[in-house]
Parts: sequence; structure tokens; C-alpha cells
Amino acid sequence: MTVRTRFAPSPTGYLHVGGARTALFAWAYARHFGGTFVLRIEDTDLERSTPAAVQAILDGMNWLGLQHDEGPYYQMQRMERYRAVLAQMLEQGTAYHCYSSPEEVEAMRERQRAAGDKPRYDGTWRPEPGKTLPAVPEGRKPVIRFKNPLDGEVSWNDVVKGQITISNRELDDLVIARQDGTPTYNFCVAVDDWDMQITHVLRGDDHVNNTPRQINILNALAAPLPLYGHMPMILGTDGQKLSKRRDAVSVMDFADKGYLPEAMLNYLARLGWSHGDDEIFSMEQMCSWFDLTHLSGSAAQFNPEKLNWINNHYIKSADNQRLADLALPQMLKDGAVFDNAPELAAVIALFKERANTTVELAQAAMLFYRQPAADPALLQQHVTDAVLPALRQYAAACATVEWNKAALAALLKQTLAEFGLKMPQLAMPLRLLLTGQLQTPSIDAVIELFGREVVLQRLAAIAA
Repeated sequence: MTVRTRFAPSPTGYLHVGGARTALFAWAYARHFGGTFVLRIEDTDLERSTPAAVQAILDGMNWLGLQHDEGPYYQMQRMERYRAVLAQMLEQGTAYHCYSSPEEVEAMRERQRAAGDKPRYDGTWRPEPGKTLPAVPEGRKPVIRFKNPLDGEVSWNDVVKGQITISNRELDDLVIARQDGTPTYNFCVAVDDWDMQITHVLRGDDHVNNTPRQINILNALAAPLPLYGHMPMILGTDGQKLSKRRDAVSVMDFADKGYLPEAMLNYLARLGWSHGDDEIFSMEQMCSWFDLTHLSGSAAQFNPEKLNWINNHYIKSADNQRLADLALPQMLKDGAVFDNAPELAAVIALFKERANTTVELAQAAMLFYRQPAADPALLQQHVTDAVLPALRQYAAACATVEWNKAALAALLKQTLAEFGLKMPQLAMPLRLLLTGQLQTPSIDAVIELFGREVVLQRLAAIAA
């Protein structure tokens, strides 16, 4: 059997992190077995589906690097196929026209609730041997309902949750085509999975209730059944379902906040799956390991601190120029000036060890690309008469010293020794005069990157 998985989002908004995890697991499973990963856009909700939302999903998938092998297929482009299957089911008697109005259906459900029964369609228009159906109401267009089995059970071995069994008596005759002829969600999904030869359906456990309906439709079509796996929800830090109001839930929000796609994938992989104690791993490693074992049946909790730790790991090992390219747009937005400034990639190398995101990197790198504006009170505190002679001598020596970190560090030590000072007494005022800040990376590294011309210009204020 050739493994064929699919990711089938509805384009009603951004790519949610839960959807991204689903896509990752389906993609990794297909890659593990050298199979096919299919992208399908389930766009039959015409009121909520938009081209912008489709593009947002494609952008999120591209950013993560989850490339599909087939598709994207669009359900709205498959209407002719759905109509053909509906006609086949009507002819075979596995579906039927129902003329009950929405008001009539709601009334029958109200009666059932009042009687303490589960509300469901009562089968008024369901054809049965020897049954006389009501007269067709004049001018009323019917829906098409699936003729669900009345007895027996739907059972499947869920690859995450184990054996699940649901009585057919819990399921009523599902509407599979509306009055205007457009097919409904569960019908389209079943036909698509059949046509696209999907072997494994991995999705969130909010779809568990859809699965028996889809299985029954596939059985009615004499179609093969895929294996199903339903993964628990991802919870927020408060233990509740991720909410747009409280949490960052869009994949592209994380891109904007400065997370690297490889870090995002690594983190999402650990939300509901594990490989021993491995925390950091490449997607190549994940694909080699991911065989549906060790999927968790418990809800995973999103932990921003853990994501930051993973992202920091990938930032530390990332190419400096790549990080510079990612930081640049934020820096331009913040007013960075690049005239007579050090190469950005070199500056990034100075800060990347401590940065959790590329946004933090951009903010830190601004140290070199704006004019310093030190607090006068701090200048008065640190640039004192006691340290001014040493500062002036160091500034004068900077005009001729060999310009590299080792020579600049040696000059600092020589100046400290000559004036009997400790490093903070000289480094703090130098930081304030050069950057306007008290906290910077190693002062000799900062001085080297600024360059001789800028250093002499900014230390000119203390000249005798």
C-alpha cells in the first residue's frame, strides 16, 4: 500500500497552530513511508471562505516548508463529481429526497426534546418497503439525506485513541445536499478521501463525531476506508482551548514575532508526539522516526517559554546573513541608519547567543544603527573627573591602535593598569558615550564593530 495522507483546511481564516500541527504529522507520515501528501482546500462554506484565507493557508504552509505533493484541490471545483455521486446514491437507494422544511425539522426536534429523546430527523421522507410517503409539497425544493443504517455499530481502531464504537441509533439521516443542490461537508470529505485514495486521515479530535458518518457514507459507496487518527486539542497557558483573544494562534503571527520555521516545526512536533527524550531534532530526523507510535492521547499545552528556548537554539546555529535579512525589515521600521555603520551580519553574530527571536535580534542590533542618547544623570554618574584622564588617553590611542578586538582589548587593559582602575570604571562610561546604554556585549567587541571613525567621533566630546 502506498501511504497517502492529506491536510484539508477550511479557508475561513489564517493557518491555526493546531492545523499546522495536523499538517506536520500528515506530511511527516507520508515522508516516512515515501508516500504522498495531498493538500485539499475545503471551500464549500461560501459565506466564510475567502481567497485571502486560501492565500493565508498557502503562505503558512510555504513558510513552514510543508510542501504538498498533490494539490491544492478545491472542493468548489469538484461540484460535477459530487453531483454524479449524489445521483448514484439516489439511484441505488442509499440516499433520498427529503421535503421536510427547516421549520418542520425543528418542530420534530422540539417534540423529541420535550419527550426526553435525543433530537434527530424522524425519517418522515425515508423510503422503506411498504411505506407510503407524504405528498410532495408544491414548489418546495428537497434536500438529499443519506440513508444511515438503522441498526448496528460503526467501529474503528483510532491510531491515537484506540477502539471507538458508536451505535448507528445515535446517528440520524444526515443532509448530504442542500436545497440549492450544494453538497455538505461530511459527504464531500468522504467522496474526496475516496477519490484521492487517502489511506490515513490524521486530524483533530473535534472531528471524532464526523468519522462514523463518513465511514457509513464510504461503506454505502463500497469505498475502502482509511485509517483514522484523532489528536487532542492544543491548550493555551491557561489550560483552555487556544483562543485568538488570549493567545497567538496564527502561524504567520509567529513568523512576524521572529520565530524561525524550523523551530516552530520542532516545537509543534513535540505537542502530542515524542521520540524518547529528544527535544531538538531536524525534520529529516522526525520523518525517519514518525510512524504513528508515541502519539499522545492527552491534550498538549502550548508553552511560550519552551518555544523561545527552541527558537534560541536555532537562532544560535543559524547563518548570520540569514538572520540579518530577517531582522532588517524590523530595523528599517524602527528607523535604523546604515550610513557609516558596521556590517549587519557581524552585528547579528554579536547578539544571537542571547536572542529568543529575530525581533529581539533586531532590537538589540539597533545599538549600532542609531545615534546614542545617554541619560545625562548616568553620564554624570559614570563619566567622572576621576575617570576622564583614562578615557581621554584611551580615545587618543584609538587613533593609531591596530583595529581588531585583541588589540583594542589589550589597550583597555593597559589603560586600566596605568590609571589603577577596574574594568567597569572604564567600560561603563565608554558604553554610555558610544551607545547611550549601560548594557552591551563585550566592550572591546562593540568598539571593534563601530569602527575607528565612529569611535573617535563619539569620544570627541570628552577631549581635553
